[in-house]
Amino acid sequence: MLLPMSPADSMFLLGESREHPMHVGGLALLAPPEGGDADDVRAMLDSALAGGAVSPVLRKRPRRSLTSLGQWGWEEDVEVDLSHHIRHSALPQPGGVKELLELVSRLHAHLLDRNRPLWEMHLIEGLSDGRFAVYMKIHHAVTDGVSAMKLLRSTLSEDSGERGMPAPWEPLARDRPARVPAAAPDGFNLLGLPGAAVGAVRGAFGLLPVLATTVDRARNNRGGSLSLAAPKSILNVPIGGARRFAARSWPIERLRLVAKAGDATINDVVLAMCSGALRSYLDELDVLPADPLVALVPVSLRREGVESKSGNDFGLLSCNLATHLEEPAERFDAVRKTMGEGKEEMSTRSSGEILAMSALGAVPLVLGVLFGERAPIRPPNVMISNVPGPGMPLYWNGARLTALYPLSIAVDGQALNITITSTDDEIAFGITGCRRSVPPLAPLLGCLDDELGALEAAVGL
Repeated sequence: MLLPMSPADSMFLLGESREHPMHVGGLALLAPPEGGDADDVRAMLDSALAGGAVSPVLRKRPRRSLTSLGQWGWEEDVEVDLSHHIRHSALPQPGGVKELLELVSRLHAHLLDRNRPLWEMHLIEGLSDGRFAVYMKIHHAVTDGVSAMKLLRSTLSEDSGERGMPAPWEPLARDRPARVPAAAPDGFNLLGLPGAAVGAVRGAFGLLPVLATTVDRARNNRGGSLSLAAPKSILNVPIGGARRFAARSWPIERLRLVAKAGDATINDVVLAMCSGALRSYLDELDVLPADPLVALVPVSLRREGVESKSGNDFGLLSCNLATHLEEPAERFDAVRKTMGEGKEEMSTRSSGEILAMSALGAVPLVLGVLFGERAPIRPPNVMISNVPGPGMPLYWNGARLTALYPLSIAVDGQALNITITSTDDEIAFGITGCRRSVPPLAPLLGCLDDELGALEAAVGL
């Protein structure tokens, strides 16, 4: 039986090519249990691998058929060859973070096999500090960042003494048979019968005033889903399939204090850090645009207390990063204002209206992918996502999760992606870029550190 795939999910399959892999990933670092070593973590994972059990969400693969009118759907409960999906790697000497990130950069560049469920996991040993690394990538058609984080969280425990826990690919005891996904909001169900199509047309006409308002806000440079003001930059060029990846963590308490002192959110602080870091990074390369960079910011639409599902459920906001301003405090204020305006507008809209606004906001990016530099509207310069993670220490069979770095997607016209997540008492920045188009990313990490210090000084810390 072929289950329907939402249009939002299928877009990631339709937009994929060799130069544009459409999977997201995560790099987890595990400290061995007390009295153990990395070999013990490897042995536990190998034992689970021999068991052959696979979670339902990782047992489905994409398919097209006549019954789905050529649209993508999901074939569930397929046979999974774990020896293909789960692989072992060892780092070359000296086994440091540099070698780890180089390996993950290469692994993240390869396409997933569409004849199989769309995920891979790499078990990586050889770290000089005694930790064990796990890199997993999963297609964006299968899950967005929030649901991927919840999937990971479900395999971990707050109890360092708990044992017998499933590996990340194994089913949980509470797993139930997958339900048929709910239909997308009115006006977005492309898999329905002709009667539903009529309803979709009616819904589309009802959304015209909302879309007109979105365009008007963009013309007047007010916060919202659409921006028409992105300048030309080295980040907005055609890309190749190879990737660069850089990552670093900071104590989340530092960002929390800046947010409190600046009457802002942690996400505002994250965006302000990215603003100042990109300004310094591009200025050092002598390619900083005179006009401010614009970021596209995904906003989760998943409600607290509602059971998570796979697939994608997010809206989009455009954020003026104010990179034309020299003072950190002024950039911080500009970012906070733009995001506040966008969130206020989004709070007055239904989920269907938010999806329509977000689809309109993504149009410049889609046009950039399709037409490159000939696109009539320049796409936002960079994607910046903040995916909240667990706020307490977590363990897998006694091995502590010490770091989790996110990897994401680069596309034509948007060669850089910054994704942020938090674990325990740290917040981690994962920067994914096109190796051909974007210079080395390590200096950008230093710029982020400098900007956090500048923001602390700006708010009097």
